[in-house]
Amino acid sequence: QVQLVESGGGSVQAGGSLRLSCAASGYTYSRYCMIWFRQAAGKEREGVAGIYTPGGSTYYADSVKGRFTISQDNAKNTLYLQMNSLKPEDTAMYYCALKGGYCGLSRYQYNYWGQGTQVTVSS
Repeated sequence: QVQLVESGGGSVQAGGSLRLSCAASGYTYSRYCMIWFRQAAGKEREGVAGIYTPGGSTYYADSVKGRFTISQDNAKNTLYLQMNSLKPEDTAMYYCALKGGYCGLSRYQYNYWGQGTQVTVSS
């Protein structure tokens, strides 16, 4: 079965950096999207950054463009999210998710989810 396991969350001050990781296993898609969502308290879950395989096309939400970078190591089946210049409004639970085919922005399009990792940014 597909398993996604996130790590790397924590507490940082505004302006700091964190790198999230998502170790993936058990999937057999040859064309797929892996994406980071986040959900702040009382808010909807939103897509932050996604990457499509093959080709490596990426997507970023406007709120994180220029600050976050999504990447993947296919040899390690691991997805990363490098987060720089963090802001208090980036505070949320971050989830990685996987679907076959092209990336979409709705959480309901994704079949597989990790358990989440908390990111807290203090001012």
